[in-house]
Amino acid sequence: MTTQNTDGAAAGLLALCDERGITLAVAESLTGGLLAAEITAVPGASQAFRGAVIAYATDLKRDVLGVDSSLLAQRGAVDGEVARQMAAGVRWRLGADWAVATTGVAGPDPQDGQQPGTVFVAVAGPEGRSETRSLNLTGSRTEIRTAAVGEALTLLRRHLDAAPKGQDGRKYPENPDQEAPYSSLGER
Repeated sequence: MTTQNTDGAAAGLLALCDERGITLAVAESLTGGLLAAEITAVPGASQAFRGAVIAYATDLKRDVLGVDSSLLAQRGAVDGEVARQMAAGVRWRLGADWAVATTGVAGPDPQDGQQPGTVFVAVAGPEGRSETRSLNLTGSRTEIRTAAVGEALTLLRRHLDAAPKGQDGRKYPENPDQEAPYSSLGER
């Protein structure tokens, strides 16, 4: 579902990435591919967009994105630190300059002790830059998921606007042989 607001946000974000030579990646749980769809709906998105991982299942957050297994066991998948680790993991996994992640509960039922509308979005960038936002959204399942996409695009754009020019087009990891950001990557 595309909205005029998120469609314009994605186009503006990609124009900035194209101008500065920045690449992006996305990790999604709650939004189930909607965020990647918003980005790829913009013509020319392939110039900046590396790809996405839709890790709807908790074990994929651990095994593919490298989210710490003890964190998942203690707090569940709907957590700010989980979102931050998802963003860092997809950034590392897909070799992007910046990444954004979404996790939360769209409803109608609670999950991991969290009520519908509880959403976390996070960004990860060069030199350990990251931010996680906790949101309490209202509305239908579709409205919550769509609002989460808009919030993720806004958060990422804010970080790209603030990033020092010297960070443009810097690929991560600088050393492809380095370890994944969290020790649980590949852990079974």
